[in-house]
Amino acid sequence: MSICYSLEKGPVMMSAMEQSEMTLEKIDQAPQTLRDIVQNRLREAILDGRFAPGARLVERPLCEQLGVSRTVVRETIRYLEAEGLVEIIPNRGPIVATLNWDQAKQVYDIRRQLEGSAASACADVQGPEFAPKLSAALAALQNKIHDTEWTDFLQATTHFYHLIFQEAGHSIAWEIVQRLNGRISRLRTLTITDQTRERSGMSHMVAIHDAILSRDAMKARQAVEDHISDAARIANKFLHDTASEAENG
Repeated sequence: MSICYSLEKGPVMMSAMEQSEMTLEKIDQAPQTLRDIVQNRLREAILDGRFAPGARLVERPLCEQLGVSRTVVRETIRYLEAEGLVEIIPNRGPIVATLNWDQAKQVYDIRRQLEGSAASACADVQGPEFAPKLSAALAALQNKIHDTEWTDFLQATTHFYHLIFQEAGHSIAWEIVQRLNGRISRLRTLTITDQTRERSGMSHMVAIHDAILSRDAMKARQAVEDHISDAARIANKFLHDTASEAENG
């Protein structure tokens, strides 16, 4: 027996059967906390370039601009540091993290292994309900590609890949990808609209989608590798050019 409370009757004894028949309305989407909102806004500002690499993140102006306490700002900075978007420099404090090619290459190498493996496994093990989910995610991605702000596009891209990892059963690999999400998102904003691409980023996503749904594991892995190799080539050039400009003043 268990006790529940009634406004009219006070404490009421309930049997296990009566408890099992009680239902709670499902929460479709958890509400964002203040910390979540602040994290999203500061992340967007970094990804959009409003805070340039190397720029200091000073607590007081951030508190005033966002209308939140220093505690919330400090928590946000620590969270974005874990994502690789912020660095804490001794005697200087937090700055927007810089990104060089050596770091970017490691990110692309990890992505190549984890995303290629997930796409290959997903092609093999996908259930009958998976295809419409992945197609809907691709359509959402296509709808966001021309947005002037990157936030929704990056979220749609993350959702597309999450479906693939989830269907493949690669939950630990997805946790690793999520830890790199800040760096991955920064690289995406650098490469997605580059005019020198032999193929558009979206055509690569379509190829990954089609290969997985055709249940061709080798083709799915190759589509991922082609996509990442193309993006890595563009990032390599951009980051080396940026480094050269900085050295030359």
